[in-house]
Amino acid sequence: MAGRPTIRDVAELAGVHPGTASRALDPRREGRISAPTAERVRSAARRLGYVPDPVARTLRARRSAVAGVIVPDLSNPVFPPIVQGIEDTLAEAGYVALVANTGNDLGRERDRIAALQARRCDGYIVASATLDGTTIGRLTSAADPVILVNRETGDPSLPSVSSDDRAGIWAAMQHLNDLGHRVIAHLTGPPNLSVVRTRAEAFRSSADRLGLDAELMILRHCPTLGVSDAKDAALAVLAEIPATTAILAGNDLMALGCYAAAQQAGRPCPDSISIVGYNDMPFVEWWRPALTTVRIPQYDLGREAARLLLEQIDNGADRPAQQILMPTSLTVRSSTGPCPQ
Repeated sequence: MAGRPTIRDVAELAGVHPGTASRALDPRREGRISAPTAERVRSAARRLGYVPDPVARTLRARRSAVAGVIVPDLSNPVFPPIVQGIEDTLAEAGYVALVANTGNDLGRERDRIAALQARRCDGYIVASATLDGTTIGRLTSAADPVILVNRETGDPSLPSVSSDDRAGIWAAMQHLNDLGHRVIAHLTGPPNLSVVRTRAEAFRSSADRLGLDAELMILRHCPTLGVSDAKDAALAVLAEIPATTAILAGNDLMALGCYAAAQQAGRPCPDSISIVGYNDMPFVEWWRPALTTVRIPQYDLGREAARLLLEQIDNGADRPAQQILMPTSLTVRSSTGPCPQ
């Protein structure tokens, strides 16, 4: 055989129609061909040294095989595992991800979206955290498939994959209540972020369910979800309300800021102040004390979002939008202890 082997050569060797051979070698159509036939085709492709031409395939399907992924802050340790889950799942289907990091800047976000749209992405996965709706509106107006990840909008027409933050906050509050804490602060980020709003509402409702005094529940919004702002807020709370014995941080980075504040204020953790984080990012078990935190399935969030996107690309708008909540769990370590007398 002269020249590069073609799909027709593979089909002839495997004894199948070229269309069958093409489907058998397309990871997006896995399961649509019987296992023996698929293996026969793959074996023929290996023997011939056949390599699929992704450009030709996407031209035939009128697709780019590229998905845009919009992330607010890649320096936040919660996002890399989500992106990895997205990339791994897309790769299994022959897709690649173009990742745009917006840095939580709306102007930069607008520019990145325009750049992704110019590359004719087949769909988008959006982790942008703001609630103003401009990002989603800009994408959905183009009728492209869009999946939200690690955020909710309350719009039932938009597919989303997020952690069950209400259950996560409830588990953290129940843990602190069981330890005897009655003056609890929730330090979190700007209220225009979807996860901030959800977790703040869950903080209030959990306190109410537990019968805790609403006047002793302290909610403070910080300019960012970062270490420095959390430290400043924690110092202010500990100075203004010394009776505070527990802090539920908006994420693990904020918990680190609370550690620094507790040390500076002479409030050792957990003997004088208990601290709970959120996300269970890598290495928090090595902090001193090891951080009690709510674990969200970061990698699985990305995988599920990518699966939904591929499903939407294949099936269009035929299937109702799904809002998937992934389970959370409380990981108890050494940063929480009984309320001091």
